Order: sequence, then C-alpha cells, then structure tokens
Amino acid sequence: MKVIVDLCVVPIGVGVNLAPYIAACERVLLNAGLKIQLHPNGTAIEGEWVPVFKAIEACHQAVHAMGCPRIYTTVKVNTRTDRDQTLEEKVASVEALLQQRPERGQ
Repeated sequence: MKVIVDLCVVPIGVGVNLAPYIAACERVLLNAGLKIQLHPNGTAIEGEWVPVFKAIEACHQAVHAMGCPRIYTTVKVNTRTDRDQTLEEKVASVEALLQQRPERGQ
C-alpha cells in the first residue's frame, strides 16, 4: 500500500542543536530510496508502507546509535485507495486554489 507520511523525530537529552540527528535520519530515508521533502518541522515521506515504516525504525536506530537516550516521534499517515497521489500533487492542489482566490483582506 502506498503511503504519505509526515515524520517528526525529536531527540531528547542531547541539547538544543538537533540538526546532526535530523541529518542522520534524513540520510537513512534517502538510503532507503524513499521520496522525501524536508520541511521546518519534519519530513514528508512517500513510498510503500513496509519500506517507509522500516526506514522510520532505522531512523530511531541511527539516532540512538549517536548517543541519544530518548526519542519522541510523531507520525501522520495518509493513504488513498481511489488513486495514487504524490507529495507534489497534494501541494499543487492547494496552490492552485490559492491562485484562484484573492488574498485575505482584499
């Protein structure tokens, strides 16, 4: 089953600079061959169910291997049975609507 996931991995107990841990997780996702989009509060992932969730587990393993004692992760899962949908299509549909309407306050 194809899935689009929004993943937010928060290392705990390692200080305030989380970028090295997030970069390690991003490498895991890329090495898994998944389509990803990093955003300020997490990563959007597109792929098949099993490889996506195996990669999320591998992110935890990589971050723990860096000495992180605890990780708090949120995962939002989106599936469809009526058609395939890509990350780009989801964004494009909203952007198209924004172009049709005037901005607020006008």
